[in-house]
Amino acid sequence: MSTQNVTQWLVPDWPDVPAGVGVLCTTRRGGVSPAPYDDGQGRGGLNLATHVGDAPKCVERNRDILRAELPAEPLWLTQVHGTRVLDAAGIDIDAEPPIADASFAAARGVVCAILTADCLPVLLCDAEGRMVGAVHAGWRGLADGVLEATVASMREAGAGELMAWLGAAIGPNRFEVGQDVLDAFLRRPGGDEAAVRAAFTPFGLKPGKYFADLYALARIALLGAGVRRVWGGDFCTVSNSGRFYSYRRDGVTGRQASLIWLK
Repeated sequence: MSTQNVTQWLVPDWPDVPAGVGVLCTTRRGGVSPAPYDDGQGRGGLNLATHVGDAPKCVERNRDILRAELPAEPLWLTQVHGTRVLDAAGIDIDAEPPIADASFAAARGVVCAILTADCLPVLLCDAEGRMVGAVHAGWRGLADGVLEATVASMREAGAGELMAWLGAAIGPNRFEVGQDVLDAFLRRPGGDEAAVRAAFTPFGLKPGKYFADLYALARIALLGAGVRRVWGGDFCTVSNSGRFYSYRRDGVTGRQASLIWLK
């Protein structure tokens, strides 16, 4: 990795990630996009999304800046808060971004990528360093089982014991939701009702209003899928306007990326 603008990157604190696995997350810093896609400090922002209204030339330049840190062009997805999982090694990166919310790869140099601005990015790999995956896990995807679907797809493709890192997302004291969100998680078959209820903190004077903890909900899903080695979950995109884009905070804004690959 180059040393230029190194403070713009977020390198996951993932103590047991295998040496053969590369991981990198971007922030809003170090790019060329103007407000409202800037870095929050009056300088160019590193928005990597093409669908948020930013000038295409700015996004292209930002992706070039990121590309210099990677072994290959990432597989960008058209994310729809669903549960579709793709084998990134079998996708043409020069074609239109496929519709999916997760990808995995067992081939070296294939970069799995997820864009977020409050939803939870989850990076996965197996303990042997033979397979990696990246998941877009907003509340709808979590409730519908996107993490379980990704774990199942990776295991079917030959992954060993899986571990995970939870990236920057809206924090547990900022994600205001209604009763419908709690009900969606309570309807999940075979779920731990007590653990789910503990991830929702009531607030306000009216019933049916909660703060939801995406990190806790992701850990519940991963544990249910047999993934016990889970790291991360230490950031809040909404609270840190100088480091992260946040849709909940700003409305019109950029997107940061979480990326993983086999070296």
